[in-house]
Amino acid sequence: MDTLRKRGASAALKIALLLLLLAVVFILSVLAGRFPLPGIQSPQTILASEMHRSILIHLRLPRVLISLILGISLSTAGLILQTIFNNPMVEPGFLGVSQGASFGAGLAIVFLNGRNEEIQLFAVFFGMCGLGLSILLANRFKFGSWVMRVVLAGIAVSALFSAGLGILKYFADRYERLPLLSFWLLGSTGRVTWTTLLPILPVFGFVLTIIFLLRWRLNLLSLDDETALSISVNVKAERLLFMFCSVVITAICISLCGIIGWIGMIVPHIARKLFGANTAYTIPASLLIGGILMIVCDDLARVMFPVEIPLGVVTSFVGAGLFLPVMSSRRVKK
Repeated sequence: MDTLRKRGASAALKIALLLLLLAVVFILSVLAGRFPLPGIQSPQTILASEMHRSILIHLRLPRVLISLILGISLSTAGLILQTIFNNPMVEPGFLGVSQGASFGAGLAIVFLNGRNEEIQLFAVFFGMCGLGLSILLANRFKFGSWVMRVVLAGIAVSALFSAGLGILKYFADRYERLPLLSFWLLGSTGRVTWTTLLPILPVFGFVLTIIFLLRWRLNLLSLDDETALSISVNVKAERLLFMFCSVVITAICISLCGIIGWIGMIVPHIARKLFGANTAYTIPASLLIGGILMIVCDDLARVMFPVEIPLGVVTSFVGAGLFLPVMSSRRVKK
């Protein structure tokens, strides 16, 4: 009992420190920009100019907020899928979601006007189609466990949507549509405004609340099917619930900002290194670590270089840089 109390107190202290770090990073990011000079502007400078205040409220603040939401959503989805499938290499696009959403966005960009609303609608719809096709194919396979069947189905569905996206690139207009599609696929938060951000906040809040309240159930879903069923866990229904929540937030993120890689895979590993395998701790840890890391990556993309570079490039570079030391460190805490 004393050991459990000490472990709980240690986890609470780490969570508090992560919350403090997130608050500091968030404030500094809102103050950071390239106008009038690259770097962090003082509050006095921003408050003294109406233009500075407008830039902060209408450009920087929604961008930092969507970066926070991206990090929270992708890292949480990655942790859920890694736990359910007992596979440390799983990420949110694992079930054909990322590829399906990319294909949907490609359709909107190539054949329609490419407005934000059209891209979001098509990306979310085809992202959900990716999950539906994966589950449908998994139910038709006649061998292996349900988890293995979903893994194989997800690989097949991802390949199909990737092929479709390649065809779209081939037929896209070389001077207008293809560059727009290519830049969108690289990922960016630069197109997000209050108009696009506010409508999706209730969805994120509702889904993340469900995940947070039921996070301890993930510990049971990490068990093998026979053990979970023996303690009266409805394995299939609960897995579908968590998978659906993961897909919803992932598809919406992709519809807003394009493909953002590595965050959903590396953050769960960091959370488990710091807090152990208990999802009662690793879910809130992933929320905070993912938010911090994504905000920092977006700051690097928009401030560090003379010209803004795609966010997906930065997250891939940072994620790959963290992957080796994280995976090479000592084993996960129990």
